Amino acid sequence: MMQEAKPESVEEYIDSFDAVTKDILLAVRKTIQSAAPDATEKISYGMPAFVYKGNLVYYAAYAKHIGFYATPNGNESFKKELSKYKTGKGSIQFPIAEQMPLELIKRIVAFRVRENDAKAEAKKLRK
Repeated sequence: MMQEAKPESVEEYIDSFDAVTKDILLAVRKTIQSAAPDATEKISYGMPAFVYKGNLVYYAAYAKHIGFYATPNGNESFKKELSKYKTGKGSIQFPIAEQMPLELIKRIVAFRVRENDAKAEAKKLRK
């Protein structure tokens, strides 16, 4: 299980889990990196986060699921594909016991990249 102290780095966070969870976290991380190669990683709210022209996505491991946080728009735009998962306003729970939907995660991240690009462009035009 995860350590009590807040991790200093994404590596430290991932390394604090058992081998199965660690493999899943590494696969999710790699999937996000491939969909958002220009994003940077950091620990935010005690979990791994990717930033690209603003916050992009967060992910975290729990006892029985991987939490994936792609903001309310990310969830709304993929409502149909996410219907089999437990979701909240901006959260998705992918059960650890099931195959991680990496292709879906990749599409959600790509959607968030486009969303942040559009937001950044709109902000530039307002100046």
